[in-house]
Amino acid sequence: MSLLRGCSHRLFSISQIGVLGVSLTVHFVCLLKYIVRGEVGMAVASKTRNMLENLVREGSFKWLIGNRGPFDDELEELERSPSAPTNWIPELSPIANVVVRRCSKILGVPSTELRKGFSAEASESIKHPSCYARNFLEYCSFRALALSTQVTGHLADKRFRHLTYDMMLAWEAPASDSQPLLNLNEDLSVGIEAFSRIAPSVPIIANVIISENLFEVLATSTGGRLQFSTYDKYLSGLERAIRKMRTQSESSLLSAVRSSRGERILEVDGTVTTQPVLEHVGISTWPGRLILTDYALYFEALRVVSYDKPKQYDLSDDLKQVVKPELTGPWGTRLFDKAVFYKSISLSEPVVIEFPELKGHSRRDYWLAIIREILYVHRFIHKYQIKGVKRDEALSKAVLGILRVQAIQEISSAPLRCEGLLMFNLCDQLPGGDLILETLANMSTVSELNRSNSSKSGGGMYSISALDMISNLGFAFGTSSNNSAEAGLAVGEVTVGQLTSLEKSVKESKNNYEKVAQAQATVDGVKVEGIDTNFAVMKELLFPLMELGKWLLSLALWDDPLKSLVFCVVFTYIICRGWLSYAFALTLVFVAIFMMLTRFFTQGISDHEVKVLAPPPMNTMEQLLAVQNAISQAEGFVQDGNVVLLKLRALLLSLFPQASEKFAVALLVIALTLAFLPGKYVVLLIFLEAFTRYSPIRKTSTERLMRRLREWWFSIPAAPVLLEREKEEKKKR
Repeated sequence: MSLLRGCSHRLFSISQIGVLGVSLTVHFVCLLKYIVRGEVGMAVASKTRNMLENLVREGSFKWLIGNRGPFDDELEELERSPSAPTNWIPELSPIANVVVRRCSKILGVPSTELRKGFSAEASESIKHPSCYARNFLEYCSFRALALSTQVTGHLADKRFRHLTYDMMLAWEAPASDSQPLLNLNEDLSVGIEAFSRIAPSVPIIANVIISENLFEVLATSTGGRLQFSTYDKYLSGLERAIRKMRTQSESSLLSAVRSSRGERILEVDGTVTTQPVLEHVGISTWPGRLILTDYALYFEALRVVSYDKPKQYDLSDDLKQVVKPELTGPWGTRLFDKAVFYKSISLSEPVVIEFPELKGHSRRDYWLAIIREILYVHRFIHKYQIKGVKRDEALSKAVLGILRVQAIQEISSAPLRCEGLLMFNLCDQLPGGDLILETLANMSTVSELNRSNSSKSGGGMYSISALDMISNLGFAFGTSSNNSAEAGLAVGEVTVGQLTSLEKSVKESKNNYEKVAQAQATVDGVKVEGIDTNFAVMKELLFPLMELGKWLLSLALWDDPLKSLVFCVVFTYIICRGWLSYAFALTLVFVAIFMMLTRFFTQGISDHEVKVLAPPPMNTMEQLLAVQNAISQAEGFVQDGNVVLLKLRALLLSLFPQASEKFAVALLVIALTLAFLPGKYVVLLIFLEAFTRYSPIRKTSTERLMRRLREWWFSIPAAPVLLEREKEEKKKR
């Protein structure tokens, strides 16, 4: 019976897959019982047991066991390998061991040698037992990917796609004591952290700045987890986008224009009659073909049987370009939001490029985003004076971003926010995006020579660069095409076991963006409609300031003589002693103390709404009348302001000599006072003039003086105004 228990336990330990495996084990045990009860010898029972174990191990019962896991074959192969005891790394989980074994095959280096290389290159903090498994996995992955991406057509290789995806799976459960990740009865998927760590190590797949946004787009339909089927479609779209870009760049399209700068064609539109492109310049409109390269935008107007000479709208030089969305419509109306506005100092008048479509404006949004991406990358290059390899690296990042957007458009039918997938567009929108670009510019290529050389010679502490990536795809950028040794100086954005300065800047910026988004949500929630309602809200918010103004006005008008007298005496003493700055400082201290006390006593209280008494509802006619009244009042204020300016002009030009002489004498007296009287006494005179003019002693003289001033002001004529109408010739232009 002890033998049977041993056989049963051994067989159960071998077959651990599903109900069929357990049933098969029970049948094996019953067979052994029959053999023993039939008085078969101990030796025969032992042989039978060994035979059944071998059958299960070799997979002869796969048709009974059912579906196997994606890593079972490799685990069994690794177990049968003669070097299994040395190649199996006990600190790693089974899936991590499988991935490391694949990496060792790609590199042609045993796992033991990889461990030695990691121990030699990594710092002690990276080799700490708490993070050893994940960091060693990243080390092997970066080395293998740097070599795999040098193979032509690697994106189309299913083994490469499975390798990168399995690296993400292993990254989530790298250690032997990790929570078991794989469930054979469910689809495998990866999370955002694993994707954001592994995907940027292959720059064509993602980069550090946009990786989280890209993951959210890919995993939208799968509950925030990325499945291999979606990932595989994305890489297939990338491969097609690269092939399309290569075909367009190698074609004869604009070859004479592009040859001087080696421009690559990134996108072409307007070649299909159902999706035309229209160019509006002044009052003329032409259909044609729109072409975007990594340096400029070209438009070829369509004639009867051919295209006209291309017009170039440069994006690389600093021409104060303005690129923004624009409204278009018949006869100059602004009805359809489907166009892009382009303006620069090299053009006599701006250009509007329209992308007509029946529903929405997705074409316009896509073109606006990719045009801005090229414009922003060249602004980045000019701002930080980037040259040589770093310039080619920056251009390659922009080009790879556009390829990623094209791939996403192929596999996604939902509306796409292209700006979030293009790094230079995103940096223009993120709070602290300028700091991200500054960090990117300060990533010195020369100082990275040693670590890059170690990567080329077998080191793997850093991922490959975008420039290396795009060179491996068959494109040459500027200096990198002429000097391959210099191109090797660029390094990637991800390093083993720690965050680079770029990753830290991106993380901080996105944290700030979340705060800004939350604040903006509250702003959008408090906006109300209606002029009367908005005035009521503003009145309630300004109530404390209005009350303060009323109190100061009552003091100035001496409504309560005792309070006004005390106020004047106290402030006169403060000004004479030179304590005015201390008084303002003390006021700010009181405000700060009030804020802290309010925060302390209102913790846990969520009722901070501003309660406003809503005005009675107004119908459409009443609202129109209110708008008309407000416009009339605004017009009156503008007219009064113009009258004041015209009278001042008349005084300055001596159009009314007597008034101008008095005004000049007054200015001379003020100038002498400011020049020879100390500043605190000037402030004292202004204060006493403002707060004692309506005191019982000065009230009569003040009223008389104000009457004379009004009479003098009304007697000043305004400077004449001559209105000139625009000529018809200028309008036609």
